[in-house]
Amino acid sequence: MRKESIFERLPKIKISRKGFVKLCGIGAGSLVLNSTLFKFVFGQEESSAGRVTKRIKGMHDLIVAKGEDPYIMAVKAVETMGGMGKFVKKNSTVLIKPNIGWDSSPEQAANTNPYVVGALVDMCFEAGAKRVNIFDITCNNAKLCYKNSGIEKIAKEKGANVYFVDDWNFVKAKFNYDSPMQNWPIYRDALECDTFINVPILKHHSLVGLTISMKNLMGVCGGNRGLMHSDIGIKLAHLTDFIKPDLTVIDAYRVLTRNGPSGGNLEDVSMKKTLIIGTDPILCDSYAAKLMEKDPLSVSYISQAVKLNLGNADIMNADILTITV
Repeated sequence: MRKESIFERLPKIKISRKGFVKLCGIGAGSLVLNSTLFKFVFGQEESSAGRVTKRIKGMHDLIVAKGEDPYIMAVKAVETMGGMGKFVKKNSTVLIKPNIGWDSSPEQAANTNPYVVGALVDMCFEAGAKRVNIFDITCNNAKLCYKNSGIEKIAKEKGANVYFVDDWNFVKAKFNYDSPMQNWPIYRDALECDTFINVPILKHHSLVGLTISMKNLMGVCGGNRGLMHSDIGIKLAHLTDFIKPDLTVIDAYRVLTRNGPSGGNLEDVSMKKTLIIGTDPILCDSYAAKLMEKDPLSVSYISQAVKLNLGNADIMNADILTITV
């Protein structure tokens, strides 16, 4: 005897032509309400004018934390800056953007220290965040980068939403001035967050000298990012102006001094056991450049940002507090 299929066992529902049209209308209405899906299906691309700056001021221009434990260093540095509550409000959505670009272990210093990321996740939730998102558009295989960096495990254990990017979820950057980044695809979640915390690792970069916070923002960009390396200084300056990070936390605990950005050889890693925290990414990057014994203005994206008056590179006259924890 032939066995009934699951579809044959379902109750038989009759529907009139009028009812069918009504159902189609409901489905179309739902599609329109979900504007992101609607534009994806029908090929209409969205654009964005970028994030709006909150102009949050910390207790100091920079906090430089020294110590043995990167988790404790991050907590104490943020507390000394005025606390995470300055940057994260109750029921808000936070994006923490580390460098997870490489299939490397934490000891190889190609990605952000996972314990720094974990500390920031904890502090965001303690400040009342409803959701903490973490992603990066990686250079190596994304699954391996997320796993072997140690970031995915620690951040998920602490309740963060760690995920891979969706190819359809980009918007075009729109500037109100001439920019080589005009129409560049930017991942939507980097823009539709209440707080953007940029958490790069400080390391050598064979092309631009150093990769720090401004360079780390390339991880929210789609398209052919190799093209960004032409005139990269002005592009990264404009990208920083577009994203407007609320807080920058530079991981200089382990520093890759040669053969960056991917590295791989532990002999290229120096233990500086330092974190740099501030609200001005240009000042943060300038201090990090000096830590690597480089003139900040010799780094193209720092000098371009200074020319555009996007931030301050004057370390000598900045309010910088160094703490040891």
